[in-house]
Amino acid sequence: MRILLFANRTTKEIVRDPMSIFFGLGFPLVLMFLLSAINKSIPVDLFDIGQLTPGIAVFGLSFMGLFAAQVISKDRGNSFLTRLFTTPMTSQDFIIGYSFPLVVMAIAQGIVCYITAMFLGLSISTSMIIAISLLILPGLIFVSLGLICGSLLSEKAATGLCGALLTNLAAWLSGIWFDLDLVGGVFKDIAYLLPFVHAVDMGRAALNGQYSDIFPHIWWVFSYAIILSLLAIVIFRKKMKAD
Repeated sequence: MRILLFANRTTKEIVRDPMSIFFGLGFPLVLMFLLSAINKSIPVDLFDIGQLTPGIAVFGLSFMGLFAAQVISKDRGNSFLTRLFTTPMTSQDFIIGYSFPLVVMAIAQGIVCYITAMFLGLSISTSMIIAISLLILPGLIFVSLGLICGSLLSEKAATGLCGALLTNLAAWLSGIWFDLDLVGGVFKDIAYLLPFVHAVDMGRAALNGQYSDIFPHIWWVFSYAIILSLLAIVIFRKKMKAD
């Protein structure tokens, strides 16, 4: 019950800011409309909606990291967390309370993204359900990164890092805008050491019904999700003791 109450409070803190709703839900959709319009005006099918949609869905999840960093760093800054540390809540309770509403928002964002894509020409299929469900794993990655930054940094630093660096990493190292094979070299090697491009490739394979191609990408994303989630709990626990 206490976790649900805390999760409800976290949700209210996020939706209270209309700009958060715009960037979390609106901005990825604006990009999808823009790139689809560009694709229609050029002779090459550069931004095919079937390839673009899973990428935009993953890119939109990066804003969940920003929200997580913003909420937890703000709670640390105004001593709200310090007061809650006197309650029976554990570090796991806090992490779940922060993470659960953000993961739900991530899934909602994915649903909105795929519904929008249908109006832009994406064919309806049962594979969409699998592609959307797989967004839980990259959603956990971004939320965990946000919680780690929010636990360690001030509100200004945490939101700046997640708002600028994390979103750009997700955009440029995930193969959303261009084929990484065209760049190759060290850039591609670095990209495939990170989970972002694996999350996009995993979503594209699921959407196209090529389920065997989900592997090994899902293992990369799953491993990052578990490691970063555990790391977020450990760091938050240490901050609880320190504060």
